[in-house]
Amino acid sequence: MFHALAASTRRDILRRTIEREQSVSTLAVDYDMSFAAVQKHVAVLEAASLIIKRAEGRERLVRANPEMIARAKALLARYEELWRARIARLDDLLAEPPAPPTARTEQGE
Repeated sequence: MFHALAASTRRDILRRTIEREQSVSTLAVDYDMSFAAVQKHVAVLEAASLIIKRAEGRERLVRANPEMIARAKALLARYEELWRARIARLDDLLAEPPAPPTARTEQGE
């Protein structure tokens, strides 16, 4: 899932398909790359279940998968919580006054 979200083009495709279902050819018009390259981006998103693609006649329509996006959001929220807790603990450690020197450090050992 995170590999699929790593590329800015894929994130943009996802954003656009959240707003409304679009054909792959409609998506491709707005990128400075070949239609085949956009299809590959769509395939990566589809493999990660972040989008759902369906055929309608000769067109392939793409829409975001809100359930998988919600799962990604929940996972990222857990990671954020974990890192915020670690940073808070580090802040607490840095705020503690330094320990007084021991007899060993005073003797140069």
